[in-house]
Amino acid sequence: MTRKELTVLALLVVLCASVTSQSPQFLSVTNLQNMARLIGTYGIFSIGVGMVIITGGIDLSIGSICALLGVLLSMMLVEWRWPAAVVVPAVMALGAGLGAAHGLLVTRLRLQPFIVTLCGLLLYRGIARYIAADVTKGFGSAAGFEWVRSLASGSVAGVPMPFVLLVAIGALAWVLLHRSVYGRHLFAVGRNAEAARYAGVNTRAVITGAYVVSGLLTAVSAIVIAFYTNSISPSSHGNFYELYAIAAAVIGGCSLRGGEGTVFGIILGAAVLQVIRNLVNLMDIPSSLDFAVMGAVILVGAVADEVVRARSADTSRT
Repeated sequence: MTRKELTVLALLVVLCASVTSQSPQFLSVTNLQNMARLIGTYGIFSIGVGMVIITGGIDLSIGSICALLGVLLSMMLVEWRWPAAVVVPAVMALGAGLGAAHGLLVTRLRLQPFIVTLCGLLLYRGIARYIAADVTKGFGSAAGFEWVRSLASGSVAGVPMPFVLLVAIGALAWVLLHRSVYGRHLFAVGRNAEAARYAGVNTRAVITGAYVVSGLLTAVSAIVIAFYTNSISPSSHGNFYELYAIAAAVIGGCSLRGGEGTVFGIILGAAVLQVIRNLVNLMDIPSSLDFAVMGAVILVGAVADEVVRARSADTSRT
């Protein structure tokens, strides 16, 4: 475990202890299950965004992709009556395809990731509203596709399925990021893309791959979130999810400059955010402060990253 991971883990323990001292309800089974469900849901797409951030990029389209895929998921299952065994892979493939489009625009046309994904944020939200005619979608009783609902929002031995999925996806992402050639190339590109290219790394493929993973994991989260809420309003569903993902990655040790980050750290970051949100709810603090907390977290992370880099540079000179 790295020093950053230990620091975030210590912060998580302190936060949990503080919340428990203020509200014993924090440790109730129902509250822990709800929090595990949210950590799983937000943690899945945070891993994807974290991988993009490691390349030195950013993904601002997460919430809008969740809205678009959620609307399509509902329409495919309820209105078009497609088989669930076809719909789920189709939604995941569409998510990966949108990520691939982002990656190609960034690598082939050399557009800034901020611009590409900001346009995606606006475009996908608009498409979702258009195809849904601005009408809220849902799944009703989920007749005919109960197994999908169970897989997305059920539980195993009392543990919510989103958290189980997070553990499984986190393990696969850990192997990909920390125990594979692709992972080494990903970090190399994030630290210095030009040097990595001269070293023989296919930087375009590496960066595009990160956006594909982000899109795929966003699709998984979109399915989970859609069944959890059972209500997809195309104008508001998924709003600000990208901020949660960026904040989780920054808390977990990802540098916004690229080249740093761990899967475990990102998951811990997602957990810290949900504990803070839970604290806000249990202490009757206005929920509007959620966004203030996220903004402060991202700012503190960026400042800390700059301070650490400056100190490292000074040390290397001496």
